[in-house]
This record gives sequence, C-alpha cells and structure tokens, in this order.
Amino acid sequence: MSWIEKLYQTYENNIAAIGDPKDAVPLLPICHTTQNAHVTITIDTSGNFLGASVVQKAEARTIIPATEKSAGRTRGTTPHPLCDKLQYVAGDYESFGGEKEACFEKYYELLNKWFESDSKQWKLKAITAYVAKKMIIADLVKAAVLHVDKETSKLLAEWPETRDKPEIFNQLAGESWQADAFVRWRVERPGHPQSDVWSDRSLWKSWELYYCSLESRKGMCYVTGIKTDLATQHPSKIRNDGDKAKLISSGKTAGKDGKDKVDDGCGFTFLGRFTTADEACGVGFKVTQEAHSALRWLIARQGKRGIERSFVAWAVTGVKVPDPLADTLSLVLGTAEESEQEEIVYTAEHIGNQLAKLIAGYSARLGNTSNVVVMALDAATPGRMSINYYRELTGSEFLKRIESWHTGCSWQQYFGKDRIFYGAPAPRDIAEVAYGRRVDEKLKKATITRLLPCIVDAAPIPRDLVESCIRRASSRNGIEYWEWEKALGIACALYRKLNEKEGFSMALDEDRNTRDYLYGRLLALSENLERWALKEASERRPTNAERMMQRFAEHPYSTWRTIELALVPYKNRLGGKANKMLALIDGVHCKFDPPEEFLRDDKLSGEFLLGYHCQRAALKPPVVNVSNNATTDPDGKIEDSGH
Repeated sequence: MSWIEKLYQTYENNIAAIGDPKDAVPLLPICHTTQNAHVTITIDTSGNFLGASVVQKAEARTIIPATEKSAGRTRGTTPHPLCDKLQYVAGDYESFGGEKEACFEKYYELLNKWFESDSKQWKLKAITAYVAKKMIIADLVKAAVLHVDKETSKLLAEWPETRDKPEIFNQLAGESWQADAFVRWRVERPGHPQSDVWSDRSLWKSWELYYCSLESRKGMCYVTGIKTDLATQHPSKIRNDGDKAKLISSGKTAGKDGKDKVDDGCGFTFLGRFTTADEACGVGFKVTQEAHSALRWLIARQGKRGIERSFVAWAVTGVKVPDPLADTLSLVLGTAEESEQEEIVYTAEHIGNQLAKLIAGYSARLGNTSNVVVMALDAATPGRMSINYYRELTGSEFLKRIESWHTGCSWQQYFGKDRIFYGAPAPRDIAEVAYGRRVDEKLKKATITRLLPCIVDAAPIPRDLVESCIRRASSRNGIEYWEWEKALGIACALYRKLNEKEGFSMALDEDRNTRDYLYGRLLALSENLERWALKEASERRPTNAERMMQRFAEHPYSTWRTIELALVPYKNRLGGKANKMLALIDGVHCKFDPPEEFLRDDKLSGEFLLGYHCQRAALKPPVVNVSNNATTDPDGKIEDSGH
C-alpha cells in the first residue's frame, strides 16, 4: 500500500492547492468529484428563478459534492447531492418526455437532509426551495435554454434544422438529448460576490462534515494503521473525466434482477479466500478520497497520458520534478528564458550547461531526502486499472539518475529543422524509431514502460531495442530524409549509452582504431566525395553510399569494394580538388590495426554509425539557431561537403 500512502501524504502537503482555478484539473476537496456541466441556473436567496445559460465547453468542468456511490456510478439511480442531470434535479422531468427513470425524490431527499444538517447555508436553502417547486425544465424552456416540440410540448430529441442550431445541442455530446443536460447552480445575494456554488469553499466543507458524519463501517485502515471509517467504494475518473477504471475495487456479480449484489457478501471475485472485501484490504474513507484526488491532479498537472497508459513522476512535498519521459531539449527549455534571446545555438556545451543549471535548481528545491515517486498506470479492462511500474527514490538519487540518462545517452538529435540539439531522445521517439512511426499504440506504451527502468533505475537499455534502432538507421531506403536523420541520432545515442564504459565521444575521435568505427568513417567520406561531385554537376540523386548503407552494415568489406570502384568517375570529375578527401580516405585505411581487420566481412555493430555520424559532423558541422536550425542544400538536406 506504499503508493496510496505516498499519494495521501502528497495531498496533505498540498492542501493549499485544493480547488485552485489555475489548475485544469483541480485538487478536489474530500467527498467531491468533477462533472462537465451543460446548464447554469441562477436563482435568488428566496428560490426564485432569475435566468439560465448554456455553459461553454472551456468552462464546463465543475466541482460537485458526491457520495461514494454517486461518484462511481455507471448506471443505476444514485443521485449527486447538489448538482446533477435533469433526470435527478427536475421534478417535471417526466412531464417533458423524460424516458429514463425519474430520480427526483431520491435527489430531493438527499439535498434536504444535507440542508437540515446545516441550515445556515443560505445557498442550500435557496436551492432546496427552488427544486421543491418542480419547475426546472419549464423555466429552462421559457428561458430558451431548452427547446420543446410545439405540438407535443415534449423536449426535442434533436434539432430539426441544420442551421441556427441552439447552443444546447452543440454542447451535448454524442447521442445525448436535452434531458441529459447536467445542471449547476448560481445563487445571487445582494452584496455577496460569491454566487457560484461550485467554487464555494464553505459548501465544500459543509458537505464533507455532513457526509463523514453519516453511519459508516469502522475498521483498520491498512494505510495509516489506525481504526477509522472505511471506504466502501473507491474513486474512478483517475486519468480523465470519462475514466471508469479503478485501482481498488471488489468485483460483484449480478443477481437475477440485473442489479449488483452489494450486501450479501457472496459475489466477490475472491470468493473462497475471504468472506468480505474488508478482509482483503481496508482503506480509510478519507485516505482513499485524498489519495485518488492527488493522483488525478498529478497526472493532469505533470503526467504523460496515452490512449490507456499514464505515466507520472512527483515529489511528495509537491515540488515539481523533471519529467523522466522528456527529451533533453524539452527538459532544458522549460527553465531557460529562451524567448528573450535573439539567437540560440543548441550545441552540446549549451545544452550541457543548461542541464547542469536545471538539476542544480531542482536539487535546491527538493533537497536530498525528499521522496520522489515514479508510477505507470494502465487499464486492463474498462473497469480495472493496474500499476505497471512503481519506484520510490530520494530527491538526490532521482536527479542523479535523470542527469545520468541525459548525459550518457546524449547525441546530436534531428527532430526537424526547428529541433536539432545535443541530448537524449524521449522514450516515445525511441519506440517510434525502433518499430516505425505507425507503431501500434500498445507496443509503443509497452516500450516506454520498458525504458522507464533505464532512466529511473539506471538499468541497461534492452539490447533488442538498440539493435532495432541500429537496423532502422542503417536502412535509408524507403523513408524520408528527416526520419532517417532522427533514427540515426537516436541509434547513436542508445548505442553510446549501452556501451558507456567505452567512453565514446560525440566529436570525431581520430585515435579510435576499431574496425567498426573506421568503416563508419570510410562510408561518410565516400558519401561526401560523391555528393560533392554530384553537386558540381548539378545532379540530385542518392549516392552509392546512401543506397548501399544497409548492405554495407551487413558485409562491409565486399560492399566497400563496390562503393570504392563506383567512386572512380567522381574522382576524375573533381580532379585535383579531390586530393584532400582522397588523402583522408587513405589515412583511415591505414588505421586498421592489424590490417587484416579491414578484410573481415562480418556484420558491423552500431559503432559504425558513431564513426559515420562523427565523420559527417567533422566535415562540416551544422549551424543551429532559432531562426535557421540547419545549413541546408537545395534538397533540404544537411550539407556535409568537406571541400
């Protein structure tokens, strides 16, 4: 239960952030949830209707009081106590053609009991008085917020014309009709600026005190270790407002009437091991409310969300931490005042200095002993969620691992003309290079989860991922130039990280005499020579080195012979201008030690890509800045000419 304890502590450490309007997904008060509202009804303190309006989608997220059952409802007739759909709050729902089961009596009973427990709440008094009139839909029709059929006086299921469609039909999604509109309240009082009930902190506290005072189950909370009120159900909506998957649940079977068996104790999926859900796990009501609210807040605030899987890293104190799934440029630009600079050169030195400042800043805010948690969540089924990855680290250890990843896996990355930098790629980009841009989303998220331990636990990078990226970078045929450049940078970064003990430099190492490195240099030199000759003749086509790169990686010696023979006409075309380049090629030839290494025709390792990339960069380093991130030739390619 360590994860829920850390989330509970996070909530307690960030109480001041509850309901902060700056947060897209707020940290919720206890016993509250969020819903997207469609209609705002305004009344006075006497419960008289003043007006209504359709809520714009950007302002639809609304904090509402909820019970355990209503917060997790997917079906049934359990009402929210204050704001809800017309099916619950409108006493005239059936009169206007409501087809679902009318739940007004349950809603009104719950609202009235709450008001009786705290009669000083004037907003509750006004809403209770207005709801009792059973005129909500009638008033909304008069206000032209809802619309009825003139013949039947029933709410329209859809607008008959495509033009001039009323706003309510645009706000309701899918096949929902007007009676499915969710209502929230505004109570106006002269001299009182706080009319919105969804941001009234006194109402939040009033509902919390009332609901927690109701009869509940007592038991041992496995998180805090004390006897307290236990939760009967646990919150959903963890990753988004429509998310029904839960981290903690006790599955129940359906009875003959189609309803869940809740109280008979014989429908649990762990039947045969326990007789009640509490014997498997007891979690305090307050603990689970706060922990799940904190998790929802953290995922929206600093997490990564895919189709089903979510990743989040946070400090228990609430201090923001570096995103372990970001590439180096994204990590660094979040701290630098880049917009105020006229020109930025994303060199290795610049990025390295910015990364050092970033880590130092986080270290000062976090301290050495603050707990940092990294978690990955996934939904196994629409109703069940699992924790696929979980780690707890001290702040200093976490920052050390982040820094180690971004320095050890650093290489020149090409993600387009406006994103050329020295640093580590993001796991998402690694997955796309390893398996292609159109990689299945499930495979992509599984790959990201495999890479998390490499970043957070300093585990070795899976060799199969490295080899897959090397194969992609070795094959230039059939993919766009920018995509191949991206694959090349990522393959070099991963190979360098996997072989960290070798101490590979990002600059050309002329003293390195290994066979694979030297063969990579030869490929770059031959490509450069042919590209130069083609440019002199105003020809635009791939060079032999580019076309034969994959074959070269498999059989370097025999392929080199083919490439070298094909260079003869280009040497003749350039004449004496090619002497310097030919001298470089001869110099690399002479570095094979022993010379028999050159004659071997077995497959090259990823080291040849390092030699190839470094030699290209040494021939003509690219100029990178904000306005023009690369020196390009007419084809839009980075120009490597060494002449």
